[in-house]
Amino acid sequence: MSVKIRLQRHGKKGKPYYWIVAADARAKRDGKYLEKIGAYNPNTNPATIELDVDGAVKWLQDGAQPTDTARAILSYKGALLKNHLAGGVRKGALTEEQAEEKFNAWLEEKAGKVEAKTEGLAKAQAEAKAKALEAEKAANEARIVANTPEVEVAEEAAEEAPEVEVEASNEEE
Repeated sequence: MSVKIRLQRHGKKGKPYYWIVAADARAKRDGKYLEKIGAYNPNTNPATIELDVDGAVKWLQDGAQPTDTARAILSYKGALLKNHLAGGVRKGALTEEQAEEKFNAWLEEKAGKVEAKTEGLAKAQAEAKAKALEAEKAANEARIVANTPEVEVAEEAAEEAPEVEVEASNEEE
């Protein structure tokens, strides 16, 4: 029996939510599976991925073949790296401690990159919100000026005009 690590679609129309499962290759996409090893939500930014890395590594070592999308997710979360390091431990190239140290260093670096992206997105969203607020204030001011009655504008102009005439008459004397 060949086993695939693949995505099983859940959620409603237009709002997909996926389970990451190990399933028999002959089973339907959303059908029977052997084990659920995680979940993937592409609706958030950045996408939310929950994965049992040790469970995924166990299935990979047992010969399960991930689909292209599942391979990308496993790579993103480090399951493929952990599987690779476990192969090095089996061959004697690494000790268990060295492999764990390399994996933890990779996880810290990856977490830093994800945090930086999240902060960048939040900053861009705040800037866009501030620009929208400024544009709305400008539009409101323009609307207020446009909606003021012309009588008031004429009265304001008439109030300012006599002052100018008085000054002009003073200059002639």
